[in-house]
Amino acid sequence: MSQKRILLIAPTGQVGWELLRCAQPLGTVIPVSRVTNAYGHVDLSNADSVRRIIQQIKPDIILNAAAYTAVDKAEEETELAFQVNGTAPAIMAEEAKKLNALLVHYSTDYVFDGESASPYTEEDKVNPMGAYGKTKLAGEEGIEAIGGEYLILRTAWVYGIRGKNFLLTMQRLANERDELRIVSDQIGAPTWSYMISQATVQVLSQLYSPQMSKDRAQYSGIYHLTSGGQTSWYEFAKAIIAREEKQPNVIPIPTAEYPTPAKRPAYSVLSNQKLQQTFGITVPEWDKTLELCLDAQQER
Repeated sequence: MSQKRILLIAPTGQVGWELLRCAQPLGTVIPVSRVTNAYGHVDLSNADSVRRIIQQIKPDIILNAAAYTAVDKAEEETELAFQVNGTAPAIMAEEAKKLNALLVHYSTDYVFDGESASPYTEEDKVNPMGAYGKTKLAGEEGIEAIGGEYLILRTAWVYGIRGKNFLLTMQRLANERDELRIVSDQIGAPTWSYMISQATVQVLSQLYSPQMSKDRAQYSGIYHLTSGGQTSWYEFAKAIIAREEKQPNVIPIPTAEYPTPAKRPAYSVLSNQKLQQTFGITVPEWDKTLELCLDAQQER
């Protein structure tokens, strides 16, 4: 593929930080965040700011790794969450369409209610329970309504070796406490941010290959992108702590014993079959990717 001009929004988050490194072979990656750099800055709560940065950079590809992710706080700051998660992505889609650019946007398992007993497909009915899920769904619907070339990649239970996430929290608490009480009745597939980035780059490489580039628009749509398999937060915590020097006692508890302002889906497993069938990409099982992540963390 020819070298592309790639606008990366939010390069310091878990996925954005990985994309900044993994996407380099695709072209010139231009990172933009709330902090002003050589390319300027973007305020995702301000529609004019979003339009201005895209019009200024004129990218071939927009990677939107930004999101309002404070699930509980979104119940209070719903308007801000809608601006960042709902309105901003739709504006990105509008500007991308004007430029014939491709928009890559990341969404979440929270668009579902968690009442399924089998992995959710892209065609399953959405029914978000809280403000965060509703704002993310608004972003998806806004992008779809605009059309153009876009990929909406739904992921879940994202963790990594940077930022704030379950992996780093468990490692910290393991060294601070002798006992950890972890929810055992929520099921999902922990997904390493590096794997999300790698899969994204693989998809883009295919879309801009001679075989797909002429018909690229037909691949627009929603795809699920998570690790394979499934587990609970309790089992995930145990797997993390197994590599720690200090071994606290990990006790399983029901969700009812860990109340939060926003209700969490009890079942968050997403089917990756569409991604596999379309692009031939399979993300390894969650426990395998966790081992790879912990190895990478140790090497650092």
